[in-house]
Amino acid sequence: MSRQKQGEEAMMSSLTQAVEREEGEEVKGETPHFTLRNALWHGGSAYDAWFSCASNQVAQVLLTLPYSFAQLGVVSGVIFQVFYGLLGSYTAYLISILYIEYRSRKEKENVSFKNHVIQWFEVLEGLLGPYWKAIGLAFNCTFLLFGSVIQLIACASNIYYINDHLDKRTWTYIFGACCATTVFIPSFHNYRIWSFLGLGMTTYTAWYLTIASLVHGRVENVTHSGPKKLVLYFTGATNILYTFGGHAVTVEIMHAMWKPQKFKYIYLYATFYVFTLTIPSAVSVYWAFGDQLLDHSNAFSLLPRSGWRDAGVILMLIHQIITFGFACTPLYFVWEKVIGMHDTKSICLRAVARLPVVIPIWFLAIIFPFFGPINSAVGALLVSFTVYIIPASAHMLTFRSATARQNAAEKLPFFIRNWTMMYVVNALVVVWVLVVGFGFGGWASMVNFIRQVDTFGLFAKCYQCPPKFTNHTLHHS
Repeated sequence: MSRQKQGEEAMMSSLTQAVEREEGEEVKGETPHFTLRNALWHGGSAYDAWFSCASNQVAQVLLTLPYSFAQLGVVSGVIFQVFYGLLGSYTAYLISILYIEYRSRKEKENVSFKNHVIQWFEVLEGLLGPYWKAIGLAFNCTFLLFGSVIQLIACASNIYYINDHLDKRTWTYIFGACCATTVFIPSFHNYRIWSFLGLGMTTYTAWYLTIASLVHGRVENVTHSGPKKLVLYFTGATNILYTFGGHAVTVEIMHAMWKPQKFKYIYLYATFYVFTLTIPSAVSVYWAFGDQLLDHSNAFSLLPRSGWRDAGVILMLIHQIITFGFACTPLYFVWEKVIGMHDTKSICLRAVARLPVVIPIWFLAIIFPFFGPINSAVGALLVSFTVYIIPASAHMLTFRSATARQNAAEKLPFFIRNWTMMYVVNALVVVWVLVVGFGFGGWASMVNFIRQVDTFGLFAKCYQCPPKFTNHTLHHS
């Protein structure tokens, strides 16, 4: 017990140095004194971490979950949401334990993390060696890259339902520039107000979808045939796996906390709140529109236009830009470390240095504008490894020796009695996600993704846009 206390004290000492760098004031392990600037800009409490996790977990995917329910059916849709929500919370817990273990080991070696943000691939390198660093870096960066791409695609898809004078590709150009402004946010420490606003915006949109669908009622001759095909079934399941795989930024969020050892169950608490948004909205929209959702991956496309819907679209646009920043900030850190700018204190210099990261994201969003199907492909091929298989495997290897288990910085969780049970649970996570998520999900999502490419082509100008009827067309019809 005394050893664990000493480890926490050492960790807090190092975290104090990081906070001094970012805030320029003495913190000494506690929340800094109240000022307006601190209230809006500097966040490091457990509440800030909860808002960051909840806000990052459910953004544009909220609009694609009814599409997944049309593929899965209501019963499977709800079961997969609860299952992957709990599974994601468990692997986020594993990541937090590995971060604390890495941090405590390094601080015994008197390693200072001043002017340095710890990232997941560095945790893997410190605990398991350079090969694991390479694996973590490759999967994490690729996932975050496409996670940012998805947010940009979602911006273009949503704004089209307010203003269709421009096609979705043109809107992608415009919102690429808007999303690039996230280069000015130094770290997750500075997302306090944005996380709070983002979650509020998503909450409004979720309950708008629920209430508007119930008020609208069922469309005429509505059918609910899901699950209909295996390809669609596993595509929908993998989109839900992607939904609860937002903890690729867990380490960066923990590093921004004043007391990161408090993070362990924060992701689980965030997931419980997210359930109150995703399940009612997905069930209600699917109840109202049924199989029509199979050809409308964005729930906004089926609801009649109104001031309430326009408000939801605008709020989601703002939140998607915020979530773009969440996904892209770890990439900014990696790029800064590569070019030697990570310890630069000037926000403007760092912002300029970060801009090259946005360019490939912009380009990929224009090539693959497939809102909905791209979520499942990313979920199967990247999320399955990044936030499920790799953390569970890394945890087993880190504590494979009796000495490592005996000297672990953190005890086993209350719901797991011994290390044997811990290894069994981790092994089941690896096998399930490898077979169902990556295997069946990868097959189904790639078949569906290729079908979108064959139907709409790469660089599609306006993916799933309804045909426009001009006066000339109506006159000759």
